[in-house]
Amino acid sequence: MSDIFSAEGIGGDITPLQLKSLLDKNPDLYLLDVREPSELAISRLESSHDIPLAMLPLRFSEVPTDQPVVVLCKMGGRSAQAVQFLKNRGYRNVSNLVGGILRWIDEIDPSLKKY
Repeated sequence: MSDIFSAEGIGGDITPLQLKSLLDKNPDLYLLDVREPSELAISRLESSHDIPLAMLPLRFSEVPTDQPVVVLCKMGGRSAQAVQFLKNRGYRNVSNLVGGILRWIDEIDPSLKKY
């Protein structure tokens, strides 16, 4: 998995199309959704692990350090903050889903509800 991760330019920003390709190859890819529970109730990616950004300082140890992690939120701002937070704590293979779940819906899965 790490070769695919590196080959796709992961470790910074990742597009929905790149993420879809990675998920097709590895459905167990660790997805971290940092949106609030009220947002997750509207739409979420089925395989995501949910830790609101405000709780990340208390719960970041739940995020694995030994595998690639893709962080997402609504539009990419909070997930970028989460990526920086995790990198500051020694995480190396962490990426931000550019455009968040809204871009994912537009480009990959329009069956999910937008808000």
